[in-house]
Amino acid sequence: MEELKFYTYPSCTSCRRTKSWLKSQGVDFNEQHLFRETPTADELRRILSLTTHGIDEILAKRSKEFKTLDLDVEDLTLNEFLELVIEKPKLLRRPILTNGNKLVIGYDLDGLRGITDKRMEYKQNIS
Repeated sequence: MEELKFYTYPSCTSCRRTKSWLKSQGVDFNEQHLFRETPTADELRRILSLTTHGIDEILAKRSKEFKTLDLDVEDLTLNEFLELVIEKPKLLRRPILTNGNKLVIGYDLDGLRGITDKRMEYKQNIS
């Protein structure tokens, strides 16, 4: 299993909550600022390959950035979508976490437990 990659934006509440949970559980992760170090096209392809709903899963449709777009993202090719997101990373939902095999979008405790080795610890705590 690869190291946990944590794509984040520090002023995002969900990002701060996720980071706090990861630290409280002693989970090691590699943090990457989404806007300063925008994921590459290859990283985005890898993230998309782990989704169950494709673009809809990672696209922040309620964001101001999305609402100002004058286009239908459904009409874009994959490469056009990747170029758009690299140019406007605020279109990505956050945080994004991946271990290379699994993906968690947003602050999702069940997802976090599943992507880390904290699932067993959680089960032990509720016994």
